[in-house]
Amino acid sequence: MTRSKSGEHQSYWLWVMCLTGVDYFSTLGYQPSIAFEAVGILAPLATVVLVAVTLFCALPIYCYVAVKSPHGLGSIGMLEKLLHGWSGKLVVLALLGFAATDFIITKTLSAADAAEHLIHNAYWQETPEWMHGQMMIAMLMLVLLGAAFLRGFREVIPVAIVIVALYLVMNLIVLGSGVAYLLSHTQEIRSWFDAVVNGQWEFGNRQPRSGGWLSIIGVCLFYFPRLALGLSGFETGVAIMSLVRGDASDDPQHPIGRIRNTRKLLFTAAAIMSLLLLASAFVTSTLIDPNELRSGGAAENRALAYLAHGETAETLNPIFGTWFGTLYDISTIAILWFAGASAMSGLLHLIPRYLPRYGMAPRWSEMLQPLVVLFTIVSLGVTWIFDANVSAQGGAYATGVMALMTSACVAVVVDRWQSRKSVANSSHRWVSYLQRVPWFAVLITIIFIYTTLAIVIEKPDGIKIAGVFILTIVVVSAISRARRSTELRFERFEFPNENSRLLWDTLRHLEFPVLVPHRPGHQNVLAKEKQIRQTHRLGPEVPIVFVEAQLGDVSEFEQSPLMEIVEQEGLFVIRLTRCVSIAHVLASVALELSKVGKPPELHFGWSDESTLSANLKFVLFGEGNVPWLVRELLVKGEADENRRPRVFIG
Repeated sequence: MTRSKSGEHQSYWLWVMCLTGVDYFSTLGYQPSIAFEAVGILAPLATVVLVAVTLFCALPIYCYVAVKSPHGLGSIGMLEKLLHGWSGKLVVLALLGFAATDFIITKTLSAADAAEHLIHNAYWQETPEWMHGQMMIAMLMLVLLGAAFLRGFREVIPVAIVIVALYLVMNLIVLGSGVAYLLSHTQEIRSWFDAVVNGQWEFGNRQPRSGGWLSIIGVCLFYFPRLALGLSGFETGVAIMSLVRGDASDDPQHPIGRIRNTRKLLFTAAAIMSLLLLASAFVTSTLIDPNELRSGGAAENRALAYLAHGETAETLNPIFGTWFGTLYDISTIAILWFAGASAMSGLLHLIPRYLPRYGMAPRWSEMLQPLVVLFTIVSLGVTWIFDANVSAQGGAYATGVMALMTSACVAVVVDRWQSRKSVANSSHRWVSYLQRVPWFAVLITIIFIYTTLAIVIEKPDGIKIAGVFILTIVVVSAISRARRSTELRFERFEFPNENSRLLWDTLRHLEFPVLVPHRPGHQNVLAKEKQIRQTHRLGPEVPIVFVEAQLGDVSEFEQSPLMEIVEQEGLFVIRLTRCVSIAHVLASVALELSKVGKPPELHFGWSDESTLSANLKFVLFGEGNVPWLVRELLVKGEADENRRPRVFIG
């Protein structure tokens, strides 16, 4: 493990894949049951559709996302760059709500399923009755997961490697034994095939159906969204790509080595999961009694564990039984419990990169330990609300997963549309538009939109839970932005040329005592100077410097204004662009001047605007009652009254 230039621990891509894999691969604990509930014994055929979407839709999209957002911001980071202003911020906040839904429910659902595996184990059933509570066990697992993260990432990745390796080996044994048995007992395959052809699909009203293969294909395509949880690992894969070690020669802005290794991670994880999904769907559908896979059956949400315990009528492997099944349960419980680790990693790498930078979260939200505690408390609350029930959380989980994946598709379409602008050279506008459309990405987007809408319509509880997360984030963000609006929010001044930099240094040392804000284009500076001197009774010997500030993206929080200094009509004019707030940039200029020489004075005209209107304009649009707000910022920015710039209103 190495440390990046930014201070983050980075590891070999295969080891980081294990942190993604504990989320992605762990869905095997409940995916066969979900597939059977959705399409009955058609699960292997529907899983072929799922695998095709995985390899030919999700994988290309996220490989593109990894190129465009190599620092772990994912599709949300791409959309942030493509959308600007408050509308862009609201889209990001909404997607953060879906991300919180995805990652939090990943933790709670996985912990609940791990608890379900544990309480069904024969050895565990011999323990005292009070230890059989699924709610208690799930909550205990979440607390232990939070404790593990409080120790840092260095300890988490090695644990993930061990857990994933053990789980994959155990599944290779179970699935390999099942496939080998079927190949040597082809009558089982023929029985399954005959049932499929004859319409005895074992789902819905369980009546025989007809219609041939077109009907079968239609059912698999129509009910594919119910299997969508098998796509759950991609957003996590790009969210934690900052942990992937690249090449020593990587450019920090475009780390080619890290991008290449992340794409290896995504491809390897998708390939492994595709094989496991196909094998698990085929083996469980042909070898487990349908009654055991249904709700309340012994194999519900633990189909592969059912095989490992040797509970089938057929003997798949002589080593299968209580002790081997217990070992399989241990590996499954471990990976389900630790699936929350990848979700926690995603949250810890995602939330601090947006909300604090927008001013929409307290400063402590940039620190690891408080966030771990907060996310753990939220997870415990969600577990209590859902009564640690796996099936009840499936809709919310799928909604979060598919909303993020759909946003990734939209981001790729918009990005490729913009990048193809130079390619479209037809004289006909509509032909030019058609040339710019990334049709393959559009097709993938349509597939994911259909999947998302189908999930929301069938299980509306998911969008309700996501709505709660979104509303909470928006409300907390608005309150935080209002509370932090009087922070100075200044990073540095940037200059368009060396002459402006030299003039700025000169002004700082010449101690110009009076700064006069001036709206560009409203009044000639000579007329403004005459008015100011008359109103504020300033003699001709008092030098005046005019400051012109032009707003940029007022939805941003921190600002690095671009400063250009020119001489106009014999007067110095400081022109500032890319400002997020007029008051903040004026206060920043005054405070910077006071660091070297005599503190300057700022002279304003009087405003009759109401206080409420001025404050709202200040928070949302960077304007408002500027003189009063500048004074507030100066008081907070300089504690020493002797060094503090003064504000005059005439």
